[in-house]
Amino acid sequence: MIHPIEYRYGTKEMKRIWSEESKIKRMIRVEIALLKALAKKGYLSDEEAEKVRRNTLKVKAERVKEIEAEIRHDIMALVKAIDEVAECNWIHFGATSNDIIDTATATQLRDSVLILEEKIKKLGKLLAQKALEFRDVVCLGRTHGQAALPTTYGFRFALWASEIARHYVRLQQMKERLLVGKMSGAVGTQAGFGKDGFEIESEVMRLLNLKPAIISSQVIPRDIYCEYIEFLANLATTLEKMALNFRILQRAEVGEIMEKFEAKQVGSSTMPHKRNPIDSENVCGLARVIRGFVEPQHQSAILWEERDLTNSSAERITLVEATILADHILTRMIGIVSKIAIDLENVHKNLETQRGLNMSEAVMLALTKKGLNRQTAHEILRNVSLRAYANKTSLYEELVKEEIVMKFFTREELIELLKPENYLGTAKERVEKVVEWVNSVLK
Repeated sequence: MIHPIEYRYGTKEMKRIWSEESKIKRMIRVEIALLKALAKKGYLSDEEAEKVRRNTLKVKAERVKEIEAEIRHDIMALVKAIDEVAECNWIHFGATSNDIIDTATATQLRDSVLILEEKIKKLGKLLAQKALEFRDVVCLGRTHGQAALPTTYGFRFALWASEIARHYVRLQQMKERLLVGKMSGAVGTQAGFGKDGFEIESEVMRLLNLKPAIISSQVIPRDIYCEYIEFLANLATTLEKMALNFRILQRAEVGEIMEKFEAKQVGSSTMPHKRNPIDSENVCGLARVIRGFVEPQHQSAILWEERDLTNSSAERITLVEATILADHILTRMIGIVSKIAIDLENVHKNLETQRGLNMSEAVMLALTKKGLNRQTAHEILRNVSLRAYANKTSLYEELVKEEIVMKFFTREELIELLKPENYLGTAKERVEKVVEWVNSVLK
């Protein structure tokens, strides 16, 4: 074994779909579907087509590879291997190689999408559940990595849930364009089938639970594969964003979130105390690999006239690895979120360390509501905040020294203004609205 996908990354169910054995079996199914479609049009009998189908069970991947080593053509090797066990004049009649390859690939994509959409639904619902669970957990918001206004952990999870729900919607919309096959011959004109072309192609796709491409050359237009890889890259980006934030929030000096750490899990080979966020780091690393397939797949869409072969070698990698790795990190993220823990004590402590400085906007806007010019209020709070930073005092301690501020507020009113839980706007209501929407999309 050479590639980490073989022994380290990927789920068994997804790797099974994209295995070499699966690919050969699926291409054989396409050839059999073609024979059945030809039989329906009277080219051969149903009995002959069924006999070939039964005999193809004897085709071994090893034999296909032996023949390919001699003739250096994968689909002709497959056809010869079928012909060896089931002699029939009509095998591969009217078809070209990519009728078989692209249509078999469409069945792989179809089965992969079923797995992906179920896991996307599971993650989205899980995030929505966490959003409700943490709706009232007030925490320090951060922009530019610096303290900002208060928010809630429920709001953060609702934001991620909404992204995942949109990915689910995108996937549903994309299936119409993605899950198509072809049976259109060497340059797409169906010349080998004559006037029977549309009916033969439609019957093949019906048998394989696919739709026929509206038009193709020797290959299905690669824009649909580009869209698919872009979708996986977009999904991977959301997963990496979540994982990155889990890593940041798990940093020792923050300590608000913690990945589940198993009883016998080892964090470091030399530092026994370590509890590293390895699952989130795994997601981040592999998401970058998935996005790396976008460009080669786009290049694979740029083909000479009716086609050349430059896409073939690249797509044996891009489609397979992007799908397997996307499924892998999606599965990994479901595990992370399902066991994520929030340290409420540290969440509160991190809010308190700001000494009220992150509440400056609340005071500024309250002053404006009292009649002070907004820009004047901003300058007052800016200067007061700088003093608090310099003196290492609280915002409250510096505000009570400001005559113009105390002209408008009592000390008790200031204390209330500086409470994070009093400055959340519609955060809690937003969480509930988002969760309702997410659950309606993922029902």
